[in-house]
Amino acid sequence: MALIAVAADKGSPGATTTAVALAALWPRRALLAEVDPAGGDLVYRSAREDGRPLDPGTGLLSLAATARRGIAAEQLWDHSQRVSGGLDLIVGLTSSDQGTGVSGQYGALGKAFAELARSPHEEAAADVVADCGRLGPDSPALALLPHAAVVLLVTRTQPENLAHTRERALALSAKLHGQHRGAAQHGRPPIGLLLVTEPSQGGRIASQVNEMLTAAGSGARVAGLLAEDAAGADQLAGRRRGRVDKSLLVRSVRKVVSDLHQTYRELAPAVTGAVGTLPPQPPAGAAPPSHGRAPVPPQYGAQGPRTPAPVPPGGPWPPPTAPPASGGYGYPAPGNGYGYPAPGHGPHGGHR
Repeated sequence: MALIAVAADKGSPGATTTAVALAALWPRRALLAEVDPAGGDLVYRSAREDGRPLDPGTGLLSLAATARRGIAAEQLWDHSQRVSGGLDLIVGLTSSDQGTGVSGQYGALGKAFAELARSPHEEAAADVVADCGRLGPDSPALALLPHAAVVLLVTRTQPENLAHTRERALALSAKLHGQHRGAAQHGRPPIGLLLVTEPSQGGRIASQVNEMLTAAGSGARVAGLLAEDAAGADQLAGRRRGRVDKSLLVRSVRKVVSDLHQTYRELAPAVTGAVGTLPPQPPAGAAPPSHGRAPVPPQYGAQGPRTPAPVPPGGPWPPPTAPPASGGYGYPAPGNGYGYPAPGHGPHGGHR
């Protein structure tokens, strides 16, 4: 899929948490890039494989300095760090004050991110999941989006959140696809919404949101549902102990990853192995990685052939349809053995 851009409009719907989960569960090798112009959080949340703190100077700041002189996609690895659990990360800015030196480089960075998946060196090829933060009309990260394979907007489902996200989708569509009639429906990159909601309500809300997006002529569609799960979000951020792979949040992200590959296959190289395996936690006292770039970890799957599949009629995203009577949009009905609880579990708050 090359470059997957994850963003939000207003509030704290969980764009960073979503980006981390997508990268961890991606079926190919993935590189997570924290490109939020307002600054990133992961340098404070995470640690290296050997337990040492991450280096805030090796990441987006050093990468932007290199990009001024031109950057090859494989050079992205020189600015990445491997965090505990095995995920490769380009850490973001530590404050918005550093954004001045980076703001003019987002276009070059987006191009390098998109090209990394097509690297002729198999050991270096990877898809990039970019956490773009909140996409206001003046965000410099907008220059990265034309290079994306897909743009995913994370939003909660309160009416005011959906209204803001609809307007942001319309503005993005006009910028990326043009103003002429019908451009949004088949424009590239497609814009998808990830709705943070309770599983029992997801299908009904997704259908209503798709109707709203169609009536507005945005060309955007609901791309998936993210479970409201405070405990899972805290586990993924390292703030709480527990089996994160069993959390509602991770289960819902597995479904999103699978659906992205099924609904837009020409952007996703064929893979073998299971979709959705979290990188294993390293044993205590594990040695740091050796010199050079590590081979593709088996949990990301084999890279497989890259022959694109045809685009489905009517564009990459499926047209809005009425959800199934139980569950809907990939969420099974409560009590069917998948582990989804009945309505009433608490929200996961305002995490980023």
